[in-house]
Amino acid sequence: MPRKELRPRERRELPNPDTNYNSVLVARFINKMSSDGKKSTAERIFYRALDIIKEKMSEEPINVFNRAIENVRPLLEVRPRRVGGATYQVPMEVPQFRSAALAMRWILQFATARTGKPMHERLALELMEASRKEGASIKKRDDTHRMAESNKAFAHYRW
Repeated sequence: MPRKELRPRERRELPNPDTNYNSVLVARFINKMSSDGKKSTAERIFYRALDIIKEKMSEEPINVFNRAIENVRPLLEVRPRRVGGATYQVPMEVPQFRSAALAMRWILQFATARTGKPMHERLALELMEASRKEGASIKKRDDTHRMAESNKAFAHYRW
C-alpha cells in the first residue's frame, strides 16, 4: 500500500430515497442489506421488520429505526498510525457518513448472528434493542469508545 497522501474520494448521493418513508437512510440500509443483487428480498425483510416493530411498540417504526441508528453510531474510533517503526492505535473522530455506515453494518451483523428465527424477526429485535440502548450493537459501540478512551495518550499522533 502506498504511503503517499491520497486525495479523498467524492461522495455520491443516492438518487432515490426510500419509496415508503422517503428516507435516504432507509435506502442506504436496504442497499447494505441486499446481497447477490436481491434488493427486493432485502426490502421485503426490512419492511416486515418494521411491521413487527409497529405491532410490538406503540410508536412509529421509522422513529425506532432512526433512534436505533443514532444510538449505535460511534463518535470515536481508533485508526492505526505508523510513527517511526511502531504502529499506534490513535483515537479519531468518526465522520458522519462513516459513523452511519458503521452503525448499519453492526446492526446487520448482530441481527444475522442471532439464530433460530427468520431474518425479519431478528432484525426487528436488534433494532428495538438498539433503540432502547441495549443489545450487541450498542455493546460494540461502547467497546469502540472504550478502546479510543484507553488509547487517548496517542491522540497527539493525529494529523
